[in-house]
Amino acid sequence: MNQVSQLKGTDGVAIRPFHVNVPEAELTDLRMRIKATRFPDKETVSDATQGAQLATVQAIAAYWASDYDWRKVEAKLNALPQFVTEIDGLDIHFIHVRSKHDNALPLIVSHGWPGSIVEQMKIIDPLTNPTAHGGSASDAFHLLIPSIPGYGYSGKPTTAGWDTPRIARAWGVLMKRLGYTKYVAQGGDWGAVITEQMALQAAPELLAIHTNMPGAVPNDIHAAAFSGAPAPAGLSADEKACYDELLFVFSKGIGYAFQMGLRPQTLYGIADSPVGLASYLLDHDARSYQLIAGAFAGKPSGISRDDFLDNITLTWLTNTGVSSGRLYWENKLGFFNAKGVKIPVAVSVFPDELYPTPKSWAEQAYPKLIHYNKVDRGGHFAAWEQPKIFSEEVRAGFRSLRA
Repeated sequence: MNQVSQLKGTDGVAIRPFHVNVPEAELTDLRMRIKATRFPDKETVSDATQGAQLATVQAIAAYWASDYDWRKVEAKLNALPQFVTEIDGLDIHFIHVRSKHDNALPLIVSHGWPGSIVEQMKIIDPLTNPTAHGGSASDAFHLLIPSIPGYGYSGKPTTAGWDTPRIARAWGVLMKRLGYTKYVAQGGDWGAVITEQMALQAAPELLAIHTNMPGAVPNDIHAAAFSGAPAPAGLSADEKACYDELLFVFSKGIGYAFQMGLRPQTLYGIADSPVGLASYLLDHDARSYQLIAGAFAGKPSGISRDDFLDNITLTWLTNTGVSSGRLYWENKLGFFNAKGVKIPVAVSVFPDELYPTPKSWAEQAYPKLIHYNKVDRGGHFAAWEQPKIFSEEVRAGFRSLRA
């Protein structure tokens, strides 16, 4: 926290400037813990079907302990306007960058797990300063990027109840507090679920949402995939492809979600061991794993070694490995099923997302679908991996609202 005077929101509640300043002793301790790691035996297969592979995790540890520089991302964070304000008894941290362009559209972007605000840092300038990135001034946004409760520099809930509907309500309070009377929202992963909850709550100030992980799967089909049933009859080729991906996700792809959904407090190892934390957060989905593992094997593509470790180190330094996982325990909703959103929705489908949402299901789930596009590159962490494509999609998704 720096010494800048407190600001006041439209409701009179304090908005406090925030500054990251990690003591060097904490970084020294981190490196010592990494070097003291006791590794397990090598996996007994030649691929990642048993989880994060020993060679990859050892490469992460070697780079993290010796060459990684936290101060670089700390400086990037501190170059951005960061704030903390209390909502519903909890401190909420956020980045707030206003565009220099007139008539910029206010946009709140929500990250997911195992991410943080680090996921969105590459999209800040393209969205707030589009003329420097091939866009027009009319595409500009005032950008707000909050840290989900229990993640990063936001407060950690000390009582149960901070589920996605409550977070969605908090985001509405935050936008009002900042004086925004009309705005849009975007999210992927948990951010997509939060953003759809904002749409369901239908605050009059919320004009539309954009999602890169749509909750568009018909409920009966979602239930069938979750149970492992064969594909229902009558699906189109696109729908069948999506169903097959969902079968894999539910059966083999999200073991972490079941673990944290049931027993998040048991994960003491990721609070005590940096390498334990890194390996657990690395093993999110097969395609993201391949990207990150490739970066540590000398084949960077989209997410670099520093990108990955910026996020892991932030999680380590804030001790939010377990507190962030509790959101799965809080959740009572399906991840990917349609929930009845009635306001305008824009959808971008990235080919390496957990599942490729067909247009037919998007049209059924979102009666006011204002944009649907399949892009040619990118995966689950789209803003992080493909910031140019992601930013172009967000601009296109909301462009019809500016007429």
